[in-house]
Amino acid sequence: MSDWTAGYVADIGYTYGYYPELNPSRVRLAFLNAGLVPPEVGNACELGFGQGMSANLHAAASVIQWSGTDFNPAQAAFAQELAGVAASGAQLFDEAFDQFCNRTELPEFDYIGLHGIWSWISDENRAVIVDFVRRKLKVGGVLYISYNTQPGWAAMVPMRDLLTEHAEVLGAEGAGIVSRIDSALTFADQLLAANPAYARANPQIAERIQRIKAQDRHYVAHEYFNRDWQPMAFAQMARWLAPAKLQWACSAHYLDAIDAVNLSAEQQTLLASIPDPMFRQTVRDFCVNQQFRKDYWVKGARKLSALEQAEALRAQRVILAQPRAEVSLKITGSLGEATLQEAVYGPILEQLADHKPKSLGELEKTLQSSGIGFAQIREATMVLASAGVVLAVQDEAATQKAKKRVERLNTHLMIKARSSNELNYLASPVTGGGITVPRFQQLFVLARQQGHKQPQDWANFVWNILAMQNQRLVKDGKALESAEENLAELTVQASEFAEKRLPILKALQIA
Repeated sequence: MSDWTAGYVADIGYTYGYYPELNPSRVRLAFLNAGLVPPEVGNACELGFGQGMSANLHAAASVIQWSGTDFNPAQAAFAQELAGVAASGAQLFDEAFDQFCNRTELPEFDYIGLHGIWSWISDENRAVIVDFVRRKLKVGGVLYISYNTQPGWAAMVPMRDLLTEHAEVLGAEGAGIVSRIDSALTFADQLLAANPAYARANPQIAERIQRIKAQDRHYVAHEYFNRDWQPMAFAQMARWLAPAKLQWACSAHYLDAIDAVNLSAEQQTLLASIPDPMFRQTVRDFCVNQQFRKDYWVKGARKLSALEQAEALRAQRVILAQPRAEVSLKITGSLGEATLQEAVYGPILEQLADHKPKSLGELEKTLQSSGIGFAQIREATMVLASAGVVLAVQDEAATQKAKKRVERLNTHLMIKARSSNELNYLASPVTGGGITVPRFQQLFVLARQQGHKQPQDWANFVWNILAMQNQRLVKDGKALESAEENLAELTVQASEFAEKRLPILKALQIA
């Protein structure tokens, strides 16, 4: 009997995560900052979409036509359900990569995305994907790919191999993957307690095992317990992608573009002395001990002139996606925590505090009297966008076309949130992507949608849903038992939601 899983964990579903780096609208700001011509995306594809949250939120919230596949039929069925509800036209399949990539009716794509797939598949599947990108990515098109990398994973590779071998060899016969994971982690503790020379040479391993033990087992299963798992050095990735005529464009993690928070002065000097940009990336990974890369690769990189870059950046619109009062001026780069300049970031955030989309050019004009120049606005935008504090905004025509699809999809997700706390994202036609909206906040929005006017009414609406399922709120680590206690806590949360979060969701055209 053939093994349709190809060694990939299939007896436990993947998490219902959303990955903003997969949003094609993010590419534009990264490319403009790097001085490159960004793609105009009409057709996009996601390979290995998991539960399909990213693919569906992007398909509903933009005018982009999406295609994609995930080999797990249960996950594909959920993704197809969302696509059908939204009527987004997304073509989502449950096929293995070789089957999907040979579909003759697929269009050429302006954008292809793989989030965390590359590290967990076989070389045969990698070859299929590279050939697909070679044939199906348009000239000027972009590949987004994220993967575990060296040298950051070097010490963990032997331990990961030990964990998977334990699960396979000593795991209880017929036990599910969660039981086998727990047994393997218990054994890892026993091994480390015996003080092996490996642990003495790699003291960070014990801490990493403790972090794994605290993580969701669905995530751990897919992250560590597949048959194939290969952290890949950047240079090796470049060799893999060379047959598809791809060039590395820039990091999809915006903060990587800010050297001051990632590299010491000596490291910056060293990297500046390296003429080859590819080898420079390899050396940079050693400087920051890189574990996970998120990269954009392009088929035919084209440089913008200084004038073209300046004009395009000034035209880029952004929106503040957090309450102004809650925005932290602390960020964490590879060098550790850094404090942002209040004199620069304060005025910028004040201009965005009404949560209306504004172009960087508009900010420049408004902030001239504050002595804040465009270079500072540009850098601040990259820093704030890296933290999800500000988001890129798509054009108004795309927003209007996406609104009905977004309403259908979001209503469906909010109805599901009545009985699930796993679906914590809704779509925004303003950003063309997903926004984190936890369960109770979704239910407050649903209450408003169904005609309930005041926070007290929203609290009652949510409590009725919880009580029907014998669920209780937890506060300070303790379950609230009485209806009065639960209603009181829900009312507090609803009032805070009305004051702080609802205006933002309205601006994002979610509520």
